[in-house]
Amino acid sequence: VQAQVEFGGGSAQAGGSLTLSCEAERLTFAYTCMGWSRQVPGQEREGVAVIDPGDGSTWYGDSVKGRFRISRGDGKNSVTMQMNNLKPEDTAIYYCATFGRLAGTRCTLEQMARARYWGQGTQVTVSS
Repeated sequence: VQAQVEFGGGSAQAGGSLTLSCEAERLTFAYTCMGWSRQVPGQEREGVAVIDPGDGSTWYGDSVKGRFRISRGDGKNSVTMQMNNLKPEDTAIYYCATFGRLAGTRCTLEQMARARYWGQGTQVTVSS
């Protein structure tokens, strides 16, 4: 079992910013990806952003492109996501995931949907 812990979240006004951080207990994959998904109760989980900590490559869901930025954290097992120009529809529980990829492939939102290791989630609430 691999655990990750999320930090940050909270409440913001529309147009404001919040920062989420995630730290994985350890990296158990030969090629590791990390990312964030979000879920509104009663709806499917939505992939938000992923990063390859090895080279810093990133991918984003269409709903957050240009507003959110995922980056490597201070530790090799950590990532940070800066969320700018927040909208009420960004309100959700945000979950951090750690997952592996095959050599020569990329970290993708689709792969993250099949991740086994997720954090406990952190609430983000954006008011209009």
